[in-house]
Amino acid sequence: MNIFTRPILEINLKNLLNNYAVLAKLAHPAVPAAVVKDDAYGLGAEIVAKLLYDKANCRTFFVAHAVEGAKIAPMVPLADIYVLQGVGSDSIDIFAQIPHLLPVISSPEGLDFWLKNRPDDDRKPAIQIETGLNRLGFREEELKNLSHDNLKMFGLVMSHLACGDEKDHFMNAHQLANFERLKHSYFPNTKASLSASDGVFLGTNFRQDMVRLGAAMYGINTAPYRPNQMQNVVSVKAPLLQVANLPKGDFVGYSATYRASSNRKIAIVSIGYGDGWPRSLSNVGKVFFKTNGQISEARIIGRVSMDNIICDVTEVCDIKVGDTAYLADDFYTLDEVAIDAGTIAYEIMSRLGKNPRFDRKYIK
Repeated sequence: MNIFTRPILEINLKNLLNNYAVLAKLAHPAVPAAVVKDDAYGLGAEIVAKLLYDKANCRTFFVAHAVEGAKIAPMVPLADIYVLQGVGSDSIDIFAQIPHLLPVISSPEGLDFWLKNRPDDDRKPAIQIETGLNRLGFREEELKNLSHDNLKMFGLVMSHLACGDEKDHFMNAHQLANFERLKHSYFPNTKASLSASDGVFLGTNFRQDMVRLGAAMYGINTAPYRPNQMQNVVSVKAPLLQVANLPKGDFVGYSATYRASSNRKIAIVSIGYGDGWPRSLSNVGKVFFKTNGQISEARIIGRVSMDNIICDVTEVCDIKVGDTAYLADDFYTLDEVAIDAGTIAYEIMSRLGKNPRFDRKYIK
């Protein structure tokens, strides 16, 4: 018998590359930039960036912090790498060492720091402006105080949609109007970027000169009002460690939140919240098994613990120790897992991808 004990995270790079191509075609003629922040949503920024640079001719990337940009810089030597969180004393040395690293400036204080500490070269940072999200970005009263030279120093003006995943939400038209008005008033000759993945599906006006492709590229449905056009990228599997009988009346798991109403058969699977699997799936989540050429669903019962989940496999035929449990796959995607868990697929993917306990496998 072959027994494996660690959960498995499969990342399908072929599907990721295809998703990028679909989005790039949809966004054309806007530049399709790739967002690889948070270690490419946990999937491996160096691997993803190199793939897109070599195979898809991607020449613009976005990260959150300069340290993330430094990791991918050797893999994308001719690309622009924008740093969304800007520049500070913790990162100015990194910017000095990597000429194709470009800060996104989002406040007067950030601009002042950059002007006083910037490397002696001609790189053009991006400026972020506030259009309705009320997160990072220059407000209009702050733009009014910028000098003509300061307004001309930027190579990109950008903002971010609050409700891009809701096609008919009033905020989309509101932010587009604000963005175009501010761009016309202060940055008439500067390239523009308003949309991340969700905005790509909203139409030409939202795509501007550049789109920032993130979650959709990784297979997440960022336009939930329509069927997902993206191929699944992430699969989560875990080994079955034990099969046991559960007599009627017995309890399951911490705090005894489940009690068997009849004699049941249970399986203990090697994954838990310590691996990033949401504890909120306790007593509501699903696990799938492939037996006899069929896919069978089993419900998670009891609390999700740190290292294990317990599921009811009474109706699953021919199940045994060493079998594979499928927790996310083409037939039960992270978007569907997230609905059951009461969260979003972005959060689950990010958690899973950064966990060292997974046996990580790339499909090329």
